[in-house]
Amino acid sequence: MSEQNTGREVVQGVQKMTPSEAFVETMVANDVTDIFGIMGSAFMDAMDIFAPAGIRLVPVVHEQGAAHMADGYARASGRHGVVIGQNGPGISNCVTGIAAAYWAHSPVVIVTPEAGTNGIGLGGFQEANQLPMFQEFTKYQGHVVNPARMAEFTARCFDRAMSENGPTQLNIPRDYFYGEITTEIPKPRRVDRGAGGKESLEAAAELIATAKAPVIVSGGGVVMADGVEECKALAERLGAPVVNSYQHNDSFPASHPLWCGPLGYQGSKAGMKLISEADVVIALGTRLGPFGTLPQYGQAYWPENAKIIQVDADHTMLGLVKKIDVGICGDAKAVATELTQLLADRTLTSDATKTERAARIKAEKDAWEQELSAWTHEQDEYSLDVIEEAKHEEGNWLHPRQVLRELELAMPENVMISTDIGNINSVAHSYLRFEKPRSFFAPMSFGNCGYALPTIIGAKAAAPERPAVAYAGDGAWAMSMGEVLTAVRHNIPVTAVVFRNRQWGAEKKNQVEFYNRRFVAGELDNDGESFAEMARSMGAEGIVVDQLENVGAALKDALNAQMNDGVTTVIEVMCTRELGDPFRRDALKKPVRMLEKYKDYV
Repeated sequence: MSEQNTGREVVQGVQKMTPSEAFVETMVANDVTDIFGIMGSAFMDAMDIFAPAGIRLVPVVHEQGAAHMADGYARASGRHGVVIGQNGPGISNCVTGIAAAYWAHSPVVIVTPEAGTNGIGLGGFQEANQLPMFQEFTKYQGHVVNPARMAEFTARCFDRAMSENGPTQLNIPRDYFYGEITTEIPKPRRVDRGAGGKESLEAAAELIATAKAPVIVSGGGVVMADGVEECKALAERLGAPVVNSYQHNDSFPASHPLWCGPLGYQGSKAGMKLISEADVVIALGTRLGPFGTLPQYGQAYWPENAKIIQVDADHTMLGLVKKIDVGICGDAKAVATELTQLLADRTLTSDATKTERAARIKAEKDAWEQELSAWTHEQDEYSLDVIEEAKHEEGNWLHPRQVLRELELAMPENVMISTDIGNINSVAHSYLRFEKPRSFFAPMSFGNCGYALPTIIGAKAAAPERPAVAYAGDGAWAMSMGEVLTAVRHNIPVTAVVFRNRQWGAEKKNQVEFYNRRFVAGELDNDGESFAEMARSMGAEGIVVDQLENVGAALKDALNAQMNDGVTTVIEVMCTRELGDPFRRDALKKPVRMLEKYKDYV
């Protein structure tokens, strides 16, 4: 392991200090400058010295938002995101956000002050057993068992978050912030990740050398390893098409001739077509999660007969979801570099067809782009019905796909985008293209609503020089829109695009496909409701867009205000109720009813 120098002054050597000072100084040693949460008496003694330590506590509206902000901060910066709250309810509010960070492999440290040791077990005010709450969603849980060990446990939580690529929990009895201890502040330690074992690398190189149609899947591990350039070098050596793993659209530059778009729900047909014909797949920095390999557009595209080389820094992910032929436990960047070197002077079977395959890649991408451009609205029977109904409604309603295309065309190159969960946000995968890593933040496998806005606020706090945009449907938006107050109060300007289609679209589509349009609890249409007006009431700007030609201009104006004037803007886009494919066609079945009273509910 290597020691890391943060550049900020940290007290040196064994010294007398309070546990609060040890806690804060250990965070300083780990270059913590921002913490997200809500103030509380449980950690007030430490909070009192955040400012002189150079640490900003960003007060949020709700602690779930704080956990999401820490997630976005970590993913945008590549270093720790930190969240803290009052013991009991403040901490329990964070569970969903930490679960999302877990599945995003984000190095988030959640600090959980708990009830004092002299009252634990008596059912006191805001008492809770806080370690079991997070045991499923953390890589390590540090519980300070003695005030003298405050620096030790704090340092270990920060070290393990980075080495394990995931959240850790630092649980501190509230009375352990006080007293006098003699301790030393540990220096941060970081794992120097390698390229894996020699045998597995050579086996992979041999498979690749004999491949006729190799394809690379570039996953989140490529982003976390800062290995996009190394992935490009490997792809160019092979002339291999590169597809993004699910919800990692920023793992390869969209302008590159070998980029073919994302796999998974509402991904790229070009990428799916090309990987379906692969004889060797190099899964670089991806666990090959089940949701990123399911059939889409009626096509089972995963190449069942291909040889699979999987690269992951976590050995427990190798072969977990898909049967593999070679597993390499290593850093995605280091492995890509090593494979490129091993293949540099070899004659590869695929060398003879590089030009031909390049033309094929271009043709498939062109065909998909033409299809997307022509795909102005959904074509299923239900969507056609609601499009017709919209013609007779008051107001003007836009087709979501056309809106997404206009937003895509108006995006600056260095933009950061977060998406919430939901039907329109999922359709957006086809239209989200990025040129640099650490640009796309999605709720990943946990799939929770209320994710996009707080996460992009955290990302913006980490990278204030970059434009930041959140996408949300109106259902998910309502869960977290209060965090507009956080953005405004603390000068962390972002832009949110709210797709106002007046429904819980993803689940409503299931009722269309499986339950004969029996809609239960899916409608969100309130007369007079205006998210733009709500934004203005919170001190942000609000814009309503109901003309297609205004979509791109509204986004550009909002981003100009964000970057030049520090203004947060909510763009409310009025959309039809049309819906894309159901989210989980594999997870539902047509209903069967046996009781007479329910016989018509099939």
